[in-house]
Amino acid sequence: QVQLVESGGGTVQAGGSLRLSCAATGSIFKVYTMRWYRQAPGKQRELVASISPGGVRNYGDFVKGRFIIRRDGDENTMFLQMNSLKPEDTAVYYCNVDADVVINYDVEGEYNYWGQGTQVTVSS
Repeated sequence: QVQLVESGGGTVQAGGSLRLSCAATGSIFKVYTMRWYRQAPGKQRELVASISPGGVRNYGDFVKGRFIIRRDGDENTMFLQMNSLKPEDTAVYYCNVDADVVINYDVEGEYNYWGQGTQVTVSS
């Protein structure tokens, strides 16, 4: 119904930057809140940032002004600009969205979808 494709992960030195992207495709009627989560080895998955359809943003306390989330509503795409990266930011980053979908010509929802994740590694 909805596929989420993340890109932009990689390895960067501490203090560097990365830009993650998440594209939502499929039988989408409307995308609501979009989120980035992350999960480090041995730790629970945690919310990094979220953005509502109206552009209201929320960030995890650990972000402390280093990351910026934005979305392109026309393209159902979300971005996470990560600056001043630290080794503790190393994790798999997941895209997550709430969406209504079209199934057999009917609109159904609101469902929650996850991407497969993209690895971010920050070396010291």
